[in-house]
Amino acid sequence: MLYSHSLGKGPNLIILHGLFGSGDNWRSVAKALSEHYRVHCLDLPNHGQSPWTDELDYPSFAAAVREWMSANDIDKSLLLGHSMGGKTAMQLALSGDTDWLQKLVIVDIAPRDYPPHHQDIFAALDAVELNQHSDRRSVEKALMENGVRDLGIRQFLLKSLYRNDDKQLAWRFNLERLKTGYNGIAKAPDFQQPYNGPTLFIKGMDSHYIGQDDQPAIEERFPNAKAKLIEGAGHWPHAEKPRAFMRILEGFLETASTD
Repeated sequence: MLYSHSLGKGPNLIILHGLFGSGDNWRSVAKALSEHYRVHCLDLPNHGQSPWTDELDYPSFAAAVREWMSANDIDKSLLLGHSMGGKTAMQLALSGDTDWLQKLVIVDIAPRDYPPHHQDIFAALDAVELNQHSDRRSVEKALMENGVRDLGIRQFLLKSLYRNDDKQLAWRFNLERLKTGYNGIAKAPDFQQPYNGPTLFIKGMDSHYIGQDDQPAIEERFPNAKAKLIEGAGHWPHAEKPRAFMRILEGFLETASTD
């Protein structure tokens, strides 16, 4: 069963994180929304505190989310997904089983295959031997020395660093399986039938993850999709421009049904 943390009262809103992340990455967004929504931040398989599994594809991820919903008696929900979580959210919406889905928000990802583009991060994570480090600062320095120059990316990765039961530093994500199964994450979600419900794509203007060439696929799969650009933001608009992101998100969600 997927790990989750939930807060607030009101219509359900499920949030799905991106590669190397966890639901905790969205805690500040969840807290801001919790006055009006019951927000559920899930850890996807092989991430955070959720189980590690050999299945690393979007149908499996979507099935795990639906299992979690069933176990928690959630029959109606809004859904938001970022990056890998956005593809998982798309998979859920494109399955045809969408009576439960009230609105869909996709953050900075398109419904297509992506070429490998995380090789540098995998190489850096492989190069950092955690048993040779005693604290977070030391690991951050090693990540930087092994090519992760961007401070924001280092801080993002370090949110998944913890001490295991043996008091040793470890990654919460399943590094080896993510590396060997990366092609499954890079693929487009399966397309069974369009999702005709209200859909919002939020893109960081400086991000390359959604381009003009993606528009036909988006329109085919999500006929009622709208798009919003956030100036000065890249692939993590919720973290880079939180005020603009929250204004757009709340404006889209505020008409959510309370049924």
